[in-house]
Amino acid sequence: MTEKKAMRDAYGEALIALGNSDADVVVLDADLSGSTRTAMFAKVFPNRFFNMGIAEQDMAGTAAGFSCVGKKPFMSSFAMFATGRAWEPIRNSICLPNLNVKVVCTHAGITVGEDGACHQALEDISIMRVIPHMSVYVPADYYEARALIIALNDKPGPVYVRLARAGSPVVFDENYQFNFAEYPVLQSGSDVSLFACGQMVPIAQKAAQTLQAAGISVDLININTIKPLHGDQILKSVIKTGAVVTAEEHSILGGMGSAVSELLAKNAPTPIEFVGTQDVFGESGDGDLLMVKYGLSEARIVEAAQKAIARKANRPS
Repeated sequence: MTEKKAMRDAYGEALIALGNSDADVVVLDADLSGSTRTAMFAKVFPNRFFNMGIAEQDMAGTAAGFSCVGKKPFMSSFAMFATGRAWEPIRNSICLPNLNVKVVCTHAGITVGEDGACHQALEDISIMRVIPHMSVYVPADYYEARALIIALNDKPGPVYVRLARAGSPVVFDENYQFNFAEYPVLQSGSDVSLFACGQMVPIAQKAAQTLQAAGISVDLININTIKPLHGDQILKSVIKTGAVVTAEEHSILGGMGSAVSELLAKNAPTPIEFVGTQDVFGESGDGDLLMVKYGLSEARIVEAAQKAIARKANRPS
């Protein structure tokens, strides 16, 4: 059985490592520290942890203030609340002055499950990537999440990191190092480019194996950085394959797939299929079952790849 580990656990552990190595690191949470795992930092560094209560906007403003006096704030809550309720102060108090604040959110996507539509952030990538100065990262697993958080401490400026609630299959190992310059290529191929992020990466790996068994060669890339997009690497893959599938646990409106399609529309128009939630809200239920119901599945990726390849073959020469 494939090992599963939760990204939010990696976040808590990474914060402790940063707390030990950098006295300027401070952590803020909106009364959800047990769930976001920032409680792990609070236990070791109680004087550098601040529970802001159910006041996400105040948390964003306070994080901005910490940054102005040279601290390195990490602010956290569920993705729905930190990006939704606090969007305006994140925009105006953090991103407009280009402050060094890390917005790290857990419980993103439909795999929040039983908490239902009000907690399932399916729009957060879209509303974060549209803000000037904001960088957006979506790690694929526990090890990538841990490596990313540690690496971000030395990267100035506003950042949004999207983490899942549930444990997910491990893609990398304990030696993984996050590379800000390029994406991890998980499989090389020539028939279709499969770009996946977050919880969809291990599912995309299974789909790539199924496609490979059917004689379809897949170029599988983990799009862990949504903004800034590594356009040259994406275009290199697309020019090689001539067909694209994007897979994300997010709405197909405005997310990673939209970012990729914007790049292709300008530089290399290519048949592209989007795997993600449609223009809908989620519902309460088991996270794995919801993934299948809403089309975030191996079967849907395989179908999308076959469709993109067929469209490529039918394009006028």
